Amino acid sequence: MCNCVFRVLTVVQAHCKLGLTATLVREDDKIQDLNFLIGPKLYEANWMELQRSGYIASVQCAEVWCPMSPMFYRQYLATPTMKKMLFYIMNPNKFRACQYLIRHHERRQDKIMVFSDNVFALKAYATRLNKPYIYGPTSHSERVQILQNFQYNPKISTIFISKVGDTSFDLPEANVLIQISAHGGSRRQEAQRLGRILRAKRSAISEEFNAYFYSLVSRDTLEMQYAQKRQRFLINQGYSYKVVTELAGMENEQLDFSTKKEQQQLLQQLIAATDEDAEEEKLGAGESSSVLPMNKTLSSMSSLSGGDDSYYTEMSSKRKVNVHPLFKKFR
Repeated sequence: MCNCVFRVLTVVQAHCKLGLTATLVREDDKIQDLNFLIGPKLYEANWMELQRSGYIASVQCAEVWCPMSPMFYRQYLATPTMKKMLFYIMNPNKFRACQYLIRHHERRQDKIMVFSDNVFALKAYATRLNKPYIYGPTSHSERVQILQNFQYNPKISTIFISKVGDTSFDLPEANVLIQISAHGGSRRQEAQRLGRILRAKRSAISEEFNAYFYSLVSRDTLEMQYAQKRQRFLINQGYSYKVVTELAGMENEQLDFSTKKEQQQLLQQLIAATDEDAEEEKLGAGESSSVLPMNKTLSSMSSLSGGDDSYYTEMSSKRKVNVHPLFKKFR
């Protein structure tokens, strides 16, 4: 995608080129090419000033430290391959923290998005908690059904999403984001995911915080190093992360993987997993949540403006699809 944009900028002839972005940051050296392709940065809005003025939501960022289960930590240290990532992503204590936060915010009638770059973990968490999930192979019609139910159906308060939701999602109702796995130390991804819940809320000025961003991190693993780097861009914007070592009230909840037997069963599933299961989702060029099928036709400006009596008509194709009652349209 980046190479495509750069190629267009070098080919298209224009007197002026204007670039707009909320996350002027990359992890590679291509960010240096922008001064040549577009020019220097002319203006940058301060996120804290926008927040105080009510243009964006007031977000509380928290990094939740989840201690590693002893048997998972031993396996994590003994695994030399990329599969070791699964042991800190699927850490039972992280799962319990995620489940507790979902329950807590669902009781508050919040709308929750849970992000995971690892598809194996995404499916495991969502299936165990009986929540809908969206990732690369999810069909467009199913994505629309899930997102519409998330927006308008009070029974659907939580959805799980892979990295396809980092951009192009417009869900003003979402006010809680929980991150269980991410793309290494990417500062840009951290800022983009925060942006999913930054849409101004109705009580943006009256409340101290009306949106919540949780990053779940397994202690004493590589994940802690990645998390520290990911936060740099947002910290430079004025945000601060509250470190949470213990979630108050969690001991009073009946949560999954509380027994040693359940944890051993989960560990055996991870040991049987392959290195491919530990890999992050690989998206095709330009794939996002809002890709729609398009038809292109050649026409003149006079035709487009109605010079030949042409007009636009709304077309819809309705197919009879067996849809689960949980995902019926609700408005």
